[in-house]
Amino acid sequence: MIAASADRICDAISRLGSESAFEVLARARALEATGRKVVHMEIGEPDFDTPEHIKEAGIGAIRDNYSHYTPSAGIPELRECIAEYASNFRKMPGAFTAANVVVAPGAKPIIWNTLSALLNPGDELIYADPAYPAYASTASYLQAKVTPIPLLESKNFRLDLDELESKVSNNTKVVVINTPHNPTGGVLLRSDLERIAELAHKHDFLVMSDEIYSRNFYEGEFLSISELPGMKERTIIVDGFSKAYAMTGWRLGYAILPEDLAPVVTLFNNNTFSCVATFVQMAGIAALTGPNEPVERMNTIFRERRDRLVGGLNKIPNVSCIVPEGAFYAFPNISKITKDDKALAKFMLEEGGVACLGGSAFGKAGTGYLRFSYAASLDDIDLALERLAEHLPLYKA
Repeated sequence: MIAASADRICDAISRLGSESAFEVLARARALEATGRKVVHMEIGEPDFDTPEHIKEAGIGAIRDNYSHYTPSAGIPELRECIAEYASNFRKMPGAFTAANVVVAPGAKPIIWNTLSALLNPGDELIYADPAYPAYASTASYLQAKVTPIPLLESKNFRLDLDELESKVSNNTKVVVINTPHNPTGGVLLRSDLERIAELAHKHDFLVMSDEIYSRNFYEGEFLSISELPGMKERTIIVDGFSKAYAMTGWRLGYAILPEDLAPVVTLFNNNTFSCVATFVQMAGIAALTGPNEPVERMNTIFRERRDRLVGGLNKIPNVSCIVPEGAFYAFPNISKITKDDKALAKFMLEEGGVACLGGSAFGKAGTGYLRFSYAASLDDIDLALERLAEHLPLYKA
């Protein structure tokens, strides 16, 4: 008798998390298939088309036969281009070279491979809660100790730095920060980054700085912790093309790493996905070297949508929402309605036709919140607000 396939699955799978956004998207699509109108505010994906010059570069690269294997770290031309862009964007001309850059099919694989290269069982990873699920999921799978530090709504969803200082130790190997932040849209201040940097020097840990939303920034100028004195050598920058250039389906991300770490992460690339599609990498060069106007235009539209959504949410009884400073998410507090945010999100999808996420899908500190992506048209935002105002008073916990 052959054992059931479920009996063959490894125990480590129990340590993996999932991304609720894709599960909610699947249910929303199923509802749409029955003829219902669903407002999509669940998925972290710009609703814009990839800019024309990027598409043309990808198409041209296919025609020019850029369709073969490449080095696992990425083609030299793209790595050099990323190094120059990253150095200039972070106001550190010449700080990075191609030797610091490793390319991957999206930011998530580079997070996985980098943490795989760093964490032994029992090592500690500290991250902000709520958070993008990949950090804790990867570290848990690797049997590291995972320590969440809450983000505080009272501080515009910035870290509780006193708690961070009380939790960090010489066993802490990596602290993950994400600014601008998913799911809250919060942004760390220079003073926050300086204190984290001080702790990094004191306890000798690395900082993984997820800067995928660094171009989706609305207030002041973006600041990377890598710009602070002595932090370039102990910062791992995670970035990519999905959010800034509306290239989610192209699957192109990268990390900027200390030179001694980059070859180890490349080894993981070699053992997992081999390399990123060559024509996609050529499109990435076009994105970084082409006109900046498409990025600026998208941000102008995102800002308008943010203001419309947040203003509308704050008019709904028992809902409050601070203004996010970056990314394209609003994170309203609905704890006066219910603490079961996932049940409320499900109710709004099934009854109100608005797809959003419960805040606790991103961690315990997200309990009592909902996450809305405002990568949706103003008409859809208005419709969502209308449905929220109509249905939230009907919800029974």
